[in-house]
Amino acid sequence: MQSTILRNAILRGTSSIHLYSKPTITSRLHCVRNAERCVRFQSSLVMSDAQRKTIYALSTPMGKAGVAVVRISGPDATQVWDNLVQTNKKRHLEPWKLQRCKIIHPGHQEVLDDGLAVFFKSPKSFTTEDVLELHIHSGRAIISSVLNALSALPYCRPAEPGEFTRRAFLGGRLDLTQVEGLKDMIDAETESQRRIALQAAGGASRAEFEHLRTEIIHCLAMVEALIDFGEGEDLEEGVFEQARAKASQLQEKIKAYLKDGRRGEIIRSGLRLAIFGPPNAGKSSLLNFLAQREAAIVTSLPGTTRDILELSLDIGGLPIIVADTAGLRATDDLVENIGIERARNMIHASDVALCVLSLDEIYDPTSSSFHIPTALKELVTLETCFLLNKSDLAAARLPDAQIQNVLGKNAWAASLKSGQGTHEFLNQFTETLKQRYDFSDVQGKNTPLITHSRHRVQLTSAAQFIDSFLQYPIEDIVLAAEELRYAAQAVGKISWTIDVEDVLDSVFRDFCIGK
Repeated sequence: MQSTILRNAILRGTSSIHLYSKPTITSRLHCVRNAERCVRFQSSLVMSDAQRKTIYALSTPMGKAGVAVVRISGPDATQVWDNLVQTNKKRHLEPWKLQRCKIIHPGHQEVLDDGLAVFFKSPKSFTTEDVLELHIHSGRAIISSVLNALSALPYCRPAEPGEFTRRAFLGGRLDLTQVEGLKDMIDAETESQRRIALQAAGGASRAEFEHLRTEIIHCLAMVEALIDFGEGEDLEEGVFEQARAKASQLQEKIKAYLKDGRRGEIIRSGLRLAIFGPPNAGKSSLLNFLAQREAAIVTSLPGTTRDILELSLDIGGLPIIVADTAGLRATDDLVENIGIERARNMIHASDVALCVLSLDEIYDPTSSSFHIPTALKELVTLETCFLLNKSDLAAARLPDAQIQNVLGKNAWAASLKSGQGTHEFLNQFTETLKQRYDFSDVQGKNTPLITHSRHRVQLTSAAQFIDSFLQYPIEDIVLAAEELRYAAQAVGKISWTIDVEDVLDSVFRDFCIGK
């Protein structure tokens, strides 16, 4: 490296002398001395992050385990191999072959661990760069020693969050929908989340969005041809009408995607379920039943729950964020009133509201009628689900059919204390959620295409631009063409077919180190 710098410095010095006079032996020696001083100065400087193109990070969770993987990517990955990897037999580096080796420190040559190493040659790697993976024992001391050894190499630096995946994206290995799918796969906690994330990471969403964008560009091409040549000998008649017909079909297709009940976003982020009802109806007991542990404090005192308690649960394979709210009643307690107001806001913002009532308190056996407390009536809608708790305290057991005739089909009776009817309630309630949000076919032909809010925003914009195109007469064909161009750009922003730096930052900033 120093010889390269010295040679370049001498050439720069010589060329500058040629501008003014014929170089002499003395002038050349002067250039050499200046070049040597330049080399000593540069070698004493620390390389900037922009100069250190090779990155490294631990790509598995920190902690005790069988194996930890340290990933290195960049133009100097082969130099990392030469300095850290020591195989039993010195032979030529073989890509894509896992080799037994010793990991050594590049400075004092101490053996740090006995592990495995594999080299992925560019462009056939995840980042499309040269990639080296060190498979070592997952002890904290071993991991720290290997990372410290990498930090001793002047051309390496720690990776930033999401930088490996960002390089894969910039190298054309992934598009934005696949990047989002990869992150969703890492974060997936339920089977439905895994399935929908796997399809996005595999490129299914990318293909659909790209097909949609291609169709819009095809419409634009017909309009542009009409602008350039006009109808006549060069183009057949009715081209503008064909473009309008095709645009109408695309608009209906986009609107069908948008009318999905936000299924994709709900599967990815979780269905928000708010449990509400009067004090001591069994709301916290229901939360504990769903969580299968003592997540909430349960007492016989009214007003025990004063703030919202949220848990992320897997219920029947569905990702659900359950919120236990304060009991709704009239009270003079300032703190309890704050909790009640928060409960009301949570109920309005939730996807599903489940009202828990005490069966013995709301059922009148003399008239066979049910009475909803006044404080709850304004919060009850046609979509509200009901659980009539404490069925073991009722004078007579009421069949679910009788309850559903009054409160609707999404009403059940059970006893959270004795367990009576709880299994039937959970199964039927889960089935209701699957039918309401059409979760039953998340791996079939009706898999939701939109899984992030930014997808919805861009598709909505595309639909609006196409609608504007359809409003223009043929006399304003130039303006109409611009609307189609905007529509294609809006769809392109989803998979980053065009440059949108702000979108990149929002996607990659939440990635973890080493991914």
